Amino acid sequence: MSQTLTKGAGAGAADPASAPSSKRRWWILSIIGIAQLMVVLDATIVNIALPSAQADLGFSDGNRQWIVTAYSLAFASLLLLGGRIADLFGRKPAFLIGVAGFAAASVLGGASTSFGMLVTARALQGVFGALLAPAALSLLNTTFTDAKERAKAFSVYGAIAGAGGAVGLLLGGLLTDALDWRWTLFVNLVFAVVAFAGGWVLLSGHRDAANSKLDLPGTLLVSTGLFSLVYGFSNAETHDWSSPATWGFLVAGGVLLAAFTWWQTRAAHPLLPMRVLLDRNRAASFLAVLITGAGMFGVFLFLTYYLQLNLGFSPTKTGVAFLPMMAALMVMAQVSTTVLVPRIGPKAVIPAGFAVAAIGMAWLTGIGIGSSFSTDVLPQLLLIGAGLGMVMPPAMSLATSGIAPEDAGVASATVNTMQQVGGSIGTALLNTLAASAATSYLAGKDATDKLVRAQSTIESYTTAFWWSAGFFAAGALLALVLYRRGTPAQDPDAAPVVHM
Repeated sequence: MSQTLTKGAGAGAADPASAPSSKRRWWILSIIGIAQLMVVLDATIVNIALPSAQADLGFSDGNRQWIVTAYSLAFASLLLLGGRIADLFGRKPAFLIGVAGFAAASVLGGASTSFGMLVTARALQGVFGALLAPAALSLLNTTFTDAKERAKAFSVYGAIAGAGGAVGLLLGGLLTDALDWRWTLFVNLVFAVVAFAGGWVLLSGHRDAANSKLDLPGTLLVSTGLFSLVYGFSNAETHDWSSPATWGFLVAGGVLLAAFTWWQTRAAHPLLPMRVLLDRNRAASFLAVLITGAGMFGVFLFLTYYLQLNLGFSPTKTGVAFLPMMAALMVMAQVSTTVLVPRIGPKAVIPAGFAVAAIGMAWLTGIGIGSSFSTDVLPQLLLIGAGLGMVMPPAMSLATSGIAPEDAGVASATVNTMQQVGGSIGTALLNTLAASAATSYLAGKDATDKLVRAQSTIESYTTAFWWSAGFFAAGALLALVLYRRGTPAQDPDAAPVVHM
C-alpha cells in the first residue's frame, strides 16, 4: 500500500479556477448546513414527541419503534444510490429534489391521521434524505478547495453532524411542550424553504460523472444488503438475538454486501469504485464515523431516559441539558480541523478525541438515583462533546478529501451510510445489553419495590455507558493503527492520488 500523502485536502475536488467566489462559497455553506441540520435532527426530534403521537393516533407500544425504524431503513439502504444519482445527474437537482421531497414528506407526517400514514411519511423522509444528505456533503467537498477554507467549512459541517441529534432533542422538546407533536415534522418546512431558495440561486448544475452509467446490479445488492443489516439490528430490540428475524436478516445482509463488494471489482461503472475505499486515511475515517455513530447513541438515548425518568426533567429541560455538550463539540470542531490536524495530523488528533470521549463516558457511569446534573452529568457531557469534536469533523473531512469530482457524491454517501449503520448497530446492541443488565439486577429482588426498580434502570444506563466507552476506546486504538503519520500536503493544483 502506498504511503504517499494525499495532495490537497480538496485535491481533485474541483477546479479552483471555476470555484465560486469566496463570499458565495460561505453562503453555499450556510445553505448546506441548514439542509444537513434538517436531516440530522430528524433522527431524534421525533423521539421526544413519540408519546404524544402515540396517544393521539392510538398505536401500540410494539408499533412505536417503526416510527423511527421506517426512517432509518429507507435512509441507510438508499444512501449510496442517492450519492451516485448526484454524481450522474448533478448535485444541484439532487439537492433541490431532496429538499422539496423531504419537506413534502414532513407535511404528510405532520398531517397524519393514522399510524400507517405516519410510518409512510417517515419512510419517504428517509428516501429523500438519502438523496439530500450525500448531495449536500459532496457540494461542500467540491465548493471548498482552499485548504484553510475547507478546514473551516468542515468544522462547521462536522459540528452540525455531531450536534444535530442534541439539537433535535432540544427542538423536539420545545415544540412538543409549546405546540403539538405534529410541529416536530412541520418545522422542517422552515428549513426546507430557506435551503431550497438558497440552493436554487447559489448552486450550479454541473454533472461530474455524466458519461458514466448507473450500476443497477450493484444498486440492488447494496440497497437490499443495507436494508437487511439495519432491519436485522432493529429486530434485535423486539426479538431475541436467536430469532430468525434477527440473525437471518443479519446473515443475509452480510452475504449481500459481500456480493456487492465482489461485483464492484468487476462492474464497468461501479456504484462504489474501489478507488474510493483504497486510500488508507479515508478508510480509517469511514471506520471512525461508524464507531462514533454507534457510541453516540449511548449518550443521547439513555441519558435522555435518565434525565426525564430519574431526575424529572421536562422534554424542554432535557434538550437544554445537552447544550453544553453541543458547545464543547462545536469549539473543538474548529480547533481540531483548523489548528490540530493541519499541524500534527490525524494520527494523533482523532485517537486522542476518541480517548477523551471514552473517559467522559466511563466517568458518566458514576450516576445514581440521587445524582446532581451539575456535578454528575455536566462535566462528563463537556468532556464527551470535546472528544467527539476532535473526531467527527476531521474524520468527515478526510473521508472526502482527494476525491475526484465524479466520485464526490458516492464518497459523501459512504460517510452518511457509516454514520447511519453505526447508529443502528448502537441502537440494537446497547438496548439489548441495557435490558439484560436491568433484568439481571432484578433477579432475586422485589420487583415491586420502587427503589429497586429505579436502581435497575440505573444499572441499564450505566451498562450502556460502559459499552459506549468501549466503542470509543476501540475507535482510539483502530485510529491510531490505521491513520498514516504526518499531515496531508496541501496542493490544490495537484491531481488526486489513489492509494493502492
